[in-house]
Amino acid sequence: MVKKVAIVSLSYGIMGEDSARHEVEIGIKRLRDYGLKVKIMPHADKGIDYVKNHPKERAEDLLAALSDDSIDMILCAIGGDDTYRLLPYLFGNDELKNAVKEKIFLGFSDTTINHLMLHKVGLNTFYGQSFLSDICEMEKQMLPYTAKYFEELIKTGTIKEITPSDVWYEERTDWSSSAVGTPRKAHKNNGFELLQGSGQFSGEIFGGCLETIFDIFDNTRYEDSPVLCERYKLFPELSDWEGKILLLETCEEQVTPEHYRKMLVTLKKTGIFNVVSGIICGKPMDEKYFSEYKKIIREVIYDSALPIVANINVGHATPRCIIPFGVNATVDVDNQVIRFEKGIE
Repeated sequence: MVKKVAIVSLSYGIMGEDSARHEVEIGIKRLRDYGLKVKIMPHADKGIDYVKNHPKERAEDLLAALSDDSIDMILCAIGGDDTYRLLPYLFGNDELKNAVKEKIFLGFSDTTINHLMLHKVGLNTFYGQSFLSDICEMEKQMLPYTAKYFEELIKTGTIKEITPSDVWYEERTDWSSSAVGTPRKAHKNNGFELLQGSGQFSGEIFGGCLETIFDIFDNTRYEDSPVLCERYKLFPELSDWEGKILLLETCEEQVTPEHYRKMLVTLKKTGIFNVVSGIICGKPMDEKYFSEYKKIIREVIYDSALPIVANINVGHATPRCIIPFGVNATVDVDNQVIRFEKGIE
């Protein structure tokens, strides 16, 4: 299905730095080996400083990729922390609404904000992988579990079901060219874990990185992030969350249990936990604070009837699946599967 992929840097410009060149070369070769044409958007590889200082140009890259009929898939280079700054250039004069076309959009982490943007203009997107984090994996091949879902997406345009990975990997500490070809340390994975509530529930999955969602409401990281997000009504109305399955995963910052609680309490104030049909949680990177997070989310939600499932292989822990947003899903913990009714047509 996918013939041409556009790579965008909507948050962070590391892809354009010399320090990442070896990874980029690996990733582009892998995409081409799949038979894909690759277009790096004009500002995506200009480096950290340029990307940080030019949110308008980042927005222009996204708009151009959406408008280009030859591009089937938009792949985010990596996450970051300030893609909210694109809001005025995408919504000031309906720029995103006027450019959006039906195509695949894939990214995670700070890209949660871009998923929310595209949701506002009616595009169903895909959450869970990015170019540098997954396609550019420095092992001799992409991680098998990760590759399975990426290949399904580019071949069929959808994901039919998700099952747990047999293993999880420790995060790399060495990203230099000398680490190319070195394996990650693997551990046995225990599968989807029901924390409370029914082991089977349904709804469209939506959500993303908890730290990124927290920044929509909190100005600790950036003073103007809540102001801009409120001005453009980025966070969906409560009615939009009705019956959905909320996806939450935590980032590489590996925040303390106290901060994790603060983020959940902030989210709870929106009323979202009263209207969703269930919650699925990504595995934390390196399983740090995993047991604490599981305990805290039950305490904060304080509703034992609301299903919560942990240890989904999505987000900042490797390997990663891909979760389609905007299609009906059924979570079945007994059979260790999440099934999707249909993909993007």
